[in-house]
Amino acid sequence: MHDVWPQLQKRAFPALQRERIDTLQLNLGYLCNISCIHCHVNAGPRRKELMSREVMELALTVAERRGVRIFDLTGGTPEMNPHFRWLVESAVAKGITVMDRLNPTIIEEPGYEWVAEFLASHRVDLVASLPCYSQANVDEQRGEGVFESSIRALKKLNVLGYGQPGTGLVLNLVYNPNGAFLPPEQQKLQADYKRLLGENFGIVFNELFALANMPIQRFGSWLISKGKFDEYMDTLQGAHRDENLGGVMCRFLVSVDYQGDLYDCDFNQMLKLPLGGRDSPSHLRDLLDIQVPRRIGVADHCYGCTAGQGSSCGGALS
Repeated sequence: MHDVWPQLQKRAFPALQRERIDTLQLNLGYLCNISCIHCHVNAGPRRKELMSREVMELALTVAERRGVRIFDLTGGTPEMNPHFRWLVESAVAKGITVMDRLNPTIIEEPGYEWVAEFLASHRVDLVASLPCYSQANVDEQRGEGVFESSIRALKKLNVLGYGQPGTGLVLNLVYNPNGAFLPPEQQKLQADYKRLLGENFGIVFNELFALANMPIQRFGSWLISKGKFDEYMDTLQGAHRDENLGGVMCRFLVSVDYQGDLYDCDFNQMLKLPLGGRDSPSHLRDLLDIQVPRRIGVADHCYGCTAGQGSSCGGALS
């Protein structure tokens, strides 16, 4: 795999400062049941890195001490961590809102038949990946059969109440481009998703998050191998909007890797760029005694969050 870091220090992304911490984004590990071309984590079935229960217990203590209101669980496939259910139950019991970045196909994996009902019973907010409403595009990006499996899983979630009016069970979907281009306008794309998924499969959901592909890890390496890295970076920088800087996710959260080390966002985590752009990493235990640095570590990949309509964990910024 190509090293993208040397390619991400050629431009001057604007300085950023953290405003507060509402969210701990916990990466429960890089193990995943599928491998996707656009994956910025380089997750897959052969990854063995998983967050321990000890680190999870520390996260719960930090959340209480710092008044953190949201756990944003990501991976890999978060449910594949053997302590996933314990963490969700413990967080919910403390009044913490839990958001799960769900790969819908996990619901159909042998041994994970419990996932859908467990999430519904604990009223976990779901952000489910479905990078297109087209089977051909999804299977090209995520693997053959992924689209049909995802559709079956989303139907099951609908039956349990997810995305249905009046239930309060939140089901948001995520779109990623299947190439080196920016996502289309989110509201228009959301209308297309709702119409086509509704007409063709009877699927309902709350919102669509349109996210740009980050030029790091697997996708960044693909760009380099295709000779498209500089072209894509030109696209991102050329579409940068200063007004998007106020809403980027790093101003309101801290990202925690499976070992408990801290980063300004999940993307910086994958680049091993420590919290605040420091030379050495901070750890969750440090948050028990010190304030989080306001300075945010940035590099050229950050244009992926501020280009066009903007792209953050909650979708478009403008």
